[in-house]
Amino acid sequence: MLSRKEIVSVLIIALVFSFSISLIESIEIFLYTLLSVLIIILINISAKKIISYYLESEIETGIWEIKRYGFKPQRYFKKSLPVGALLPIITTAISFGYFTWLASLVFEVKAKIYRTAKRHDLYTFSEMTEYHVGLIAASGILANLILAVAGYLIGFEEFAKLNIYYAFFNILPISDLDGNKIFFGSVIMWSFFASLILIGLAYAFLII
Repeated sequence: MLSRKEIVSVLIIALVFSFSISLIESIEIFLYTLLSVLIIILINISAKKIISYYLESEIETGIWEIKRYGFKPQRYFKKSLPVGALLPIITTAISFGYFTWLASLVFEVKAKIYRTAKRHDLYTFSEMTEYHVGLIAASGILANLILAVAGYLIGFEEFAKLNIYYAFFNILPISDLDGNKIFFGSVIMWSFFASLILIGLAYAFLII
C-alpha cells in the first residue's frame, strides 16, 4: 500500500517522465506514455514492497535527492536537490529529445519491530543487511524485465522498450539508486541483472 507521500512522488515522476519522453507531440501519445510509465513504476514498487514484506521490513519510496555537493562535511545544500525530477528534463533538453534519464525514485528500508532471526533461513540477524536491501532492489528490476518480455510478446514494443530503459538506468551503481543497493548487496547478483539488461538493450536496439 502506498502512502500519500509515495503517491505524490510517483505522480510527479510519472508526469516528468511522460513529458520528457513524449514532448507532448499529441495528447494521445502523452496519455499512452503516462499510463505506461505509471504501470512500470507501480509494478517496480509493488515487487519491492512484496519482497520487503516477506523479509519482515517495509520500504518508503521517494524522489531521488542529493544533499551534498562535495567531499567536505560543510558542503551541503540548504535544501535537498531533487535530481530525480530535474535530470529527466535536463537530459531531454540537452539531447534535444533523443535521451531521457529514467532513474528518479529511491527507497529507504526499515526492519519491522517483530522481525526475528532465522525466520525464513535467509538471515541470521534481526537487522537488515546490505544483501537483504539488495534483494528488495533486485525484485523491482526483475519485475520490469518480466514486464518487458510480456510487453514484447503481446505486441506492445514501445512498452517493452520503456521497461528495459527504466531497468537500465536503475541498475546503474550510483548514489541511492537500486543498482547501488544491489551492487553492495551482492556483486554477483548485480552482474547477473546487468548482463540481462544489456542483452535486452541490444535486442531493443538491433531487433525491435
